[in-house]
Amino acid sequence: MAKIDDLDLTILSELSADASISVPKLSQKIKVNPSVVYSRIKRLVTRKLIQRFTIVVNDIELGFQVKALVGINMDSKKRDGVIDALFKIDGVREIAEVTGRFDILVTLYAHSLDEMHRIVSENIGKIDGVLSSESFIEMKTREKAMPYMSSKQDG
Repeated sequence: MAKIDDLDLTILSELSADASISVPKLSQKIKVNPSVVYSRIKRLVTRKLIQRFTIVVNDIELGFQVKALVGINMDSKKRDGVIDALFKIDGVREIAEVTGRFDILVTLYAHSLDEMHRIVSENIGKIDGVLSSESFIEMKTREKAMPYMSSKQDG
């Protein structure tokens, strides 16, 4: 595990909330010299604590009105084929192998409930090796940036 200090954690927290913030604005916000912030960010990237800087796309503005998690049970001998087939389906964004009552959870986006139904019944349901599936339609989401806090206990 990488050794980091409270300043690194503060920088990670701020960048998690807004990766587009400029180094001067970030340094002003956390009251640290810009050259120190720049070198810390560079070091966090080099040490692979920051894997990449990215954007968050507004899927609803692009017409993707429905998001679902689909729990799938599969024939474990056909695992690779199932995963390959899932990634070929438009709308499949992420596949996670999990513990619990499902073998995998698929994050899926669609323009409408009808389209989601078609994807699940006509595409996912017909993949060789898929034994069963259960869909969970997202009704509302609330998110927060991951606060990377000091490992020291207050008290």
